[in-house]
Amino acid sequence: MTDIQPHHHLDATGLLCPEPVMMLHGKVRDMAPGEVLEVRATDPSTERDIPKFCQFLGHRLLDSGRDGELYLYWIEKKPA
Repeated sequence: MTDIQPHHHLDATGLLCPEPVMMLHGKVRDMAPGEVLEVRATDPSTERDIPKFCQFLGHRLLDSGRDGELYLYWIEKKPA
């Protein structure tokens, strides 16, 4: 799917809206600018919520994809 090497991982599988985005917000806050986070989720609403989260806060959605029931996202934290 992608050859991006993330610095951090967030497993939001089994969680429903708004939990994945709330966890994402906390994780990104603790990252350094330019670091990459891989998010794994099973909630279909993340297809809408995670890109909007990135757009609203200025982070870069590097890639996204799906593997069966699993939704995958790679997010780069915005510069300071």
